[in-house]
Amino acid sequence: MRKVKQEFDVAVIGGGLAGVCAAVASARHGAKTVLIQNRPVLGGNASSEVKMHICGADKHAQRPDARETGILEEVLLKNRQRNHCHSFHILDMILWETCRFQENLTLHLNTHIDHVVCENGHIQSVSGVTQTSETALTISAKLFIDATGDGTVGALAGAEYMYGREDQSAFGEEDAPTVADHCTMGSSIMFTARDMGHPVPFVKPEWANTYTEEDLKCRNHSALESGYWWIELGGNELNTIDDAEEIRDELMKAVFGIWDHIKNGGDHGADNYELEWFNMLPGKRESRRFKGDYVLTEQDLVESRRFEDAIAYGGWSIDNHVVGGINTQSAEPTKYIHLKDVYTIPYRSLVSCNIDNLFLSGRAFSTSHLAFASTRVMATCAVVGQAAGTAAADCIQKGILPRGMYDHIEELQQQLLKDDCYIPGVPNQDPDDKARSAKITASSEQKGFEAKKVVSGISRKVFEESNLYMSDGIAKDGEWVELNLESAMPVKEVHLKFDSNLSKELTPSINAYVQSCQEKTLPATLVKDYDVVYYQDGKEVARSEHRDNIQRFNVIPANGVVCDTVRVQCYATYGDQNIRIFEIRVY
Repeated sequence: MRKVKQEFDVAVIGGGLAGVCAAVASARHGAKTVLIQNRPVLGGNASSEVKMHICGADKHAQRPDARETGILEEVLLKNRQRNHCHSFHILDMILWETCRFQENLTLHLNTHIDHVVCENGHIQSVSGVTQTSETALTISAKLFIDATGDGTVGALAGAEYMYGREDQSAFGEEDAPTVADHCTMGSSIMFTARDMGHPVPFVKPEWANTYTEEDLKCRNHSALESGYWWIELGGNELNTIDDAEEIRDELMKAVFGIWDHIKNGGDHGADNYELEWFNMLPGKRESRRFKGDYVLTEQDLVESRRFEDAIAYGGWSIDNHVVGGINTQSAEPTKYIHLKDVYTIPYRSLVSCNIDNLFLSGRAFSTSHLAFASTRVMATCAVVGQAAGTAAADCIQKGILPRGMYDHIEELQQQLLKDDCYIPGVPNQDPDDKARSAKITASSEQKGFEAKKVVSGISRKVFEESNLYMSDGIAKDGEWVELNLESAMPVKEVHLKFDSNLSKELTPSINAYVQSCQEKTLPATLVKDYDVVYYQDGKEVARSEHRDNIQRFNVIPANGVVCDTVRVQCYATYGDQNIRIFEIRVY
C-alpha cells in the first residue's frame, strides 16, 4: 500500500452538506483546504445512498421566507436547473462538481479516517485509507473541521462530547426526561416503489418481519411511492455507532415486512406497485454531540434567542423521535415542539471546549439532546458548515485559533452576510459597501417595494418588512435600479441578490407530495437577463451583460472601472411580471 502525506491550512472531514459547505467556504476565502469523505458520493443523507430531502428552518415551506441561502442555495438552484425530475444521482454529480473544481480545494472520496495525532489538546494530523486506490493517507493541517456526523475525528482526538438524553437538571429543560440515559434517536431506511400498470406479486422473504394494521396504527403508511422516515431502529439497546451493522440488518427486516403488509396485508391500493429501491446505508440521526464553549438548549430555541455571536440560524421544530423507533408501536413516532420563530446559533457552539484547533460542524456541534432534535436537519447543518468554513479561513488569514475569532465576531458576521448567508437580527453594516451611501432611483417601483430597499441591510422578507425592490411591471426595454455614488471611484465588484422565492421549497425528494409543492423549473421570481452598466459624468464607460442567470447571488467583477453611477438593468425573469431585487452592493 502506497503512503501519501499532504499538508493543508484547513482539513474538513465528512462530506455531507455541512462538510461540503464548510470546505467550499474555506477554499473560496483563500485557505488551502482538503475535504475527506468516506463514501463514494457527497451529500450524506441527501445523497443517492440515502435519498432524504433537505429540511430546514422553512419546515417544508410552512414558515414563509425562511429557506436557507448561501452555498446551499447555490447548489440547489444549480440542481433545479439541471434536475427537474428529482434524481439524487444528478445531485451527487452537482455536489462532486462543486467541490472537485473549486480552486484551493482538494477532494478525497472513499477515504476513511481512523487515526488522529493530538498533542496537548491540539490536532497535528489525521490519517486513514483510501480504499479504491489502496492509499494510506496522512493529512496535516493547521485547523480541522469535524463534519463526520458521528464526531469521529473529535472523539479520536479526545474532544469532550455528550451522548444520549440529559435530564431536566442538566440544562433546565422542562421537556427533558427526569432521569438521564444513553438513548438517542435511531437510523432509518427509505424505499421507493413504482406503479407498473399491472398486478405485481410480492413474496415476503422468510427473514422479514410481520406487521399487522394494529402494529402500524400510529404510523401512516398510505403513501406508496416513497418510504417512511418512521422505519427507524437503534438508539436504545442498539447503539447507533457500535451496532450500526446490526441496525441495518434489523431495518432490512422491517422494510420488507412493511412492504409485505402493504402488498399482502389488506387493501392498500398497492396491487400494481413494485418495490424499486431501498437504501443499504441507513440514514443516521444521532450519535455523539460535541461539547463546545456554549451548549445550545431547548430554551434558546423556544425563546428564539438572538445571540451576539450568532453565525447561523435554525427553525425546524424540536422533532424528538420516540425511543425504540418502530418497535415502540403504541406511541406516535415523534413528538413535535413547534417553534414560534427561527433561532440563532452562536459561534461558541462551533468551538470545541478542549481541542483548540477543532471546529464543530454538522449534526455533532454543541447542543443538548432536545436542541439537537431541531438543529440536526441538513439545511441547518449546511449553514452552520458554511459559517465554520468561513471562520476557519479567516483564522488562517489572521494567524489565530478558533477562540481568537471571539474578538472578530462582527467581522465574521458581515462576511457571512456578504456571502448571502442570513443571520436574524444582523444587518449589513459593511463599511466597504459603497451602495449604502448612494442615492438610489429606479425606472419604476411599487409602494412598499421602493428602490431604496436594495440597501435595507436585510436581503429577505422578514415578517411584514419586504426588504425588496419590485418594479411596476417590466417595460419593453427593461427596468433599472441606479446607484449614484458619493463620488467617482474605481469599482472592483458589484454584488446582487435577486429573489429566488424563499417561501417555496427547493429540494430533491422521493416523496410525491414534497415534489408536488415545488416548481419544476427555476423560480419564476428570479431575474434571468440583466446588464450592469457603469457611468461617468452621464456617459457609459463599461457594461457587463448577463443572460440565463440561474443564481440568487451574483458577484459581478468590475475590474476597477472608474465611475460615479452603477445601474442594474433587468430585462426578464423566469415568469414573474416584475423585476425583484433584494440587495445591491458596490465594492
